[in-house]
Amino acid sequence: MKATFKTRIANQELLIGHLLTLGSSDLAEIASLCGFDWLWIDLEHAPTSLGQVQRMIQAIAGHVSAVVRVPWNDAVWIKRALEVGCDGIIIPQIRTVAEAAAAVRACYYPPVGDRSVGISRAQKYGMELDQYLERANEEIAIILQIEHRDAVEHIDEILDVAGFDAILVGPYDLSGSYGHLGHVHHEAVVAAVMRIKTAAQARKKPVGIFAADSADAKTYLSSGFTIIAVGIDAMCYWKGAKQLLQELRP
Repeated sequence: MKATFKTRIANQELLIGHLLTLGSSDLAEIASLCGFDWLWIDLEHAPTSLGQVQRMIQAIAGHVSAVVRVPWNDAVWIKRALEVGCDGIIIPQIRTVAEAAAAVRACYYPPVGDRSVGISRAQKYGMELDQYLERANEEIAIILQIEHRDAVEHIDEILDVAGFDAILVGPYDLSGSYGHLGHVHHEAVVAAVMRIKTAAQARKKPVGIFAADSADAKTYLSSGFTIIAVGIDAMCYWKGAKQLLQELRP
């Protein structure tokens, strides 16, 4: 049996992903055929609808793991995202222990958590409801996003919250919280990223990060991050398009 994304995270496999913001099932399918381990489908900053997310997941099924980032740490958004049938979920802007605990509870069915039951694609529209309810708590990967200096100050306590699988650093929002918006290589931001990583590794908790390009991704990989999201669909397109034009109009 193929290992779940959750199991691969726990085994600290190197997992390279790509961020999808354009809401296109065609682009999602193309990305799924490129060899990535996982695709990050965004609902926080992208205008994508849940219907589009579901069609994207359907397009990449069997090729790559689908992970949805919800717009906020909200139980309604979390359950709706889980019900489209993703392999994992990213919950943004976790800053405190209470927020981390609430996020985890929203992802699990009782008695572990508070997630409610509804008929959806996740359990083949009810055809495999019982089987899904039995395995969902064991198979869905829960990733908490750390992207604010408040979270850095509470990172040890957040990491001690039970039930989530990994943390994911958001370096751009993190840079803004330190007063250096967009400057992810500023020494204060780099120090914060390293503090997060060191704390996670001390607890053997998998830790990931977003990298805008392959150069940053290589730096993060060499320092011990095991979950990397590199590049954004829209940026890959315009960079490729500009390169074509430059080759024709030097």
